[in-house]
Amino acid sequence: MRADADVSVPAALIGEPARAAMLVALLDGRSLPAGELARAAGVSPATASEHLSRLTVGGLTTVSRSGRHRYYTLSGREVARALEALQVLAPVRAVRSLRDARAGSALAFARSCYDHLAGELAIKLTDVLTREGAFAPLVTGEKGTLLNAAHPLLADLGLNVPVHNPSRRPMIRGCLDWTERQPHLAGHLGAAVLTALTSRGWLQPTPTSRAMCLTPEGRHGLAHLLDIDTTALHLPS
Repeated sequence: MRADADVSVPAALIGEPARAAMLVALLDGRSLPAGELARAAGVSPATASEHLSRLTVGGLTTVSRSGRHRYYTLSGREVARALEALQVLAPVRAVRSLRDARAGSALAFARSCYDHLAGELAIKLTDVLTREGAFAPLVTGEKGTLLNAAHPLLADLGLNVPVHNPSRRPMIRGCLDWTERQPHLAGHLGAAVLTALTSRGWLQPTPTSRAMCLTPEGRHGLAHLLDIDTTALHLPS
């Protein structure tokens, strides 16, 4: 007989503001050194080390060593999903400067969500691929249905989508976008799309946040390939 899960344990770990800031900084799937996470949380290196130790013992992060440095990453996609779900429920931080406004605008437009794309651009891509019949409309948190593995739009993105999924990870999953409040494309295909866009140089990661920058080549390529009116997107200034 199994008892209910004790959600208070991970909730307590995430609920401390400095630890929450570190976890959000890791939401793009990168491994970051303790010093960078300390700066993201606004705490001293010693305090950051204590917080990171608790997150690792609690199973929310993993740590690896490279020389004298320790690098931390989220322990898996499940942690990323939980954090994204909490962001939907969380109040929006107050904008106190032009820098805050620009950073928020960039995140809302396009950002990495662990290993796939999120934000306004992700929703537009999802809408186009759904409307054109590549996959069925998405439902948040549920496995999606691939309708045409050989769809021309997927092929034009350089994706060779297998008819039968070779891994246990869902080919398609609906992930709730916390800024757009509707599901964007996640799963194996979502990760492949983000990889394709960055490999082509259409999207570029920013060094200090999860925001993804749409390059001039990307703006032109998406407008041509997917018939997206990029002038109508709320491109961050």
